[in-house]
Amino acid sequence: MTILAAPGLRRSLRAAAAPLRTGRVTRLVGLRLEVEGIEAAVGEAVWVRRADGSVLPAEVVAVQGGSLACMPLGELSGVRFGDVAEAAGRPLPLTVGHGLLGRVVDGLGRPIDDGPPIFDGEEVSLEGTPPHPLRREMVDRPLALGVRALDTAVPCGRGQRLGIFAGSGVGKSSLLSMIARGTDAQVSVLTLIGERGREVSEFIQRDLGPEGLARSVVVVATSDQPALVRIRSAFTGTRIAEWFRDQGNDVVLMMDSLTRFAMAQREVGLSAGEPPATRGYPPSVFSLLPRLLERAGAAERGSITGLYTVLVEGDDMNEPIADAARSILDGHIVLSRRLSTAGHFPSIEVLESISRVEPAITTPEQRALVRELRQLLAGYRDAKDLVEIGAYAKGSNRVVDRALELKDLIDGFLRQEVASTCSAGESWACLAALLAPADAPLVPAGAPGSGALDGPPATPAAPMVLRAPAQSLAVGDGGGPVATGMGS
Repeated sequence: MTILAAPGLRRSLRAAAAPLRTGRVTRLVGLRLEVEGIEAAVGEAVWVRRADGSVLPAEVVAVQGGSLACMPLGELSGVRFGDVAEAAGRPLPLTVGHGLLGRVVDGLGRPIDDGPPIFDGEEVSLEGTPPHPLRREMVDRPLALGVRALDTAVPCGRGQRLGIFAGSGVGKSSLLSMIARGTDAQVSVLTLIGERGREVSEFIQRDLGPEGLARSVVVVATSDQPALVRIRSAFTGTRIAEWFRDQGNDVVLMMDSLTRFAMAQREVGLSAGEPPATRGYPPSVFSLLPRLLERAGAAERGSITGLYTVLVEGDDMNEPIADAARSILDGHIVLSRRLSTAGHFPSIEVLESISRVEPAITTPEQRALVRELRQLLAGYRDAKDLVEIGAYAKGSNRVVDRALELKDLIDGFLRQEVASTCSAGESWACLAALLAPADAPLVPAGAPGSGALDGPPATPAAPMVLRAPAQSLAVGDGGGPVATGMGS
C-alpha cells in the first residue's frame, strides 16, 4: 500500500483541497445577525471576520430559508453588512480534565483567573446524554452538605436535584458557598450565571475561600455577557460535572441561577422569532429546562447532585420558572426574606422546604426527630399571634407549650455562621439532644446509647450533651456556642 492510499491521509488531502465556502452577513437585527451563502446546522459555530481582522464567534440558533440566524458569543460592535462568515462545521468544543480543579473559567470554558492554559484536558462536545432512566442508580445514600438545617430537616441524597427558591438578596450565594466548603462530595462545580461582576471575586475569595476552591471548578458568565454565553455557561458547568462523574466521582453541581438562564434563553428565543408565551417566555425556555436538569443525577458510575437556585420574581414562589423547575426537581429549599431581615441565617423556611427522597436516605429514628421538629415549628407558627398579644394560656396545647420552651434552642440549631461547617453526625446529635425528653439521662455525644444517629461524634472543640435543661443547652457551629434568641 502506498502512502497516498492511507485512508486518513486521503481524507486530510481531500479536506485541504476542498474549496473554502464563505458567506456574508446580510442583516443585523437587535441581538442577532443573519448570514447567507453557507450551510450549517442549528448549534454549530460560525466565524464572522470583521473588517479589522478580528473574529467574532457566533452560534446558529435558527435556519430561515436560505439564511442562518446566529447569536454572537461576543460583542457585535464592529460587525457590518457584507462581513465574511465561515462555517466551523461543528459546535464549539469544550476542554475538560483534572486540570480544571481550582480554576475559574468563563462560559466557553476558557480560564479567566490569570492561571496557565489547560493543556492536559480532552476536547468534548457541549452536548451530553442524561443517564438512562432504567439504568440510573437509586438515590439511597445521603450526601452531607455541611449545613445543619439541610442535613436534618431537608436531607439531600447522592444524585438528587434540589432547587433553592428565594428572592434577591436573601442569601442564596452564601448558602452555596457553605455547601461548597462543607459537602463531602469529591468535586464541586459552581456555575454563576448573570451575576454582578463585583460579586464574583468577592464570592470566590471571601465566601468560597482557598479551601473550597481547591476542589471546585467555577464557571462564570456575568450579567454583561451576551445571552448565548450565559446559556452556554449552564451547559458548560453541567458538561464539566458529567466528565468528573464519569471518572467515578460524586459531584455537587451548583448553579446560580436557573432563572437568569431562562431569561437568557428568552432573549435568544425572541430574537430568533419565537412567539412570547407565559410572561414573555417563549416555548423554548420550558423545553430547555428539562434538557438541562435531567442531565444531573445518579448514573451507573458516579453521581451529580444538582443544587439550582431559582430567583423568584417579587418573592412569588409560583411564578412560571419556579413552577416549572419545581415540577422537574426532586425537592425544594425555600429561603425567607422574613427570616433574612431578622438576621436569621441561613434563612431556610423549614416548613416550606421538602426533600422528596427523604424516606430513602434517612432512618425511622431520624424521620421521627424531623417530624417532631416540624410539629414544634408549625405549633409555634400557628400560635405566634396569640402569644405576642398575651392571649395564649400555658397548658392549652401541649405542642405549643413545648415549642415555646424550645424556641430559642431551635433557632440556635437552625442558625449557622457562613464560615462554619458541621458534619452530618454532629447535626443529628444536636437535634437529638435538643428534642430529648427532660428526664432522659445525660449521655455524652458519641457514647453508646447517645442517640447520635449518623456519622462521627462531635469534635472535642465543641462537646455536646444529648440532654440538658432547656435554659442551658447551647448548640454550636462546630467550633463553639452561638447566641440564641427569638427568631421570626
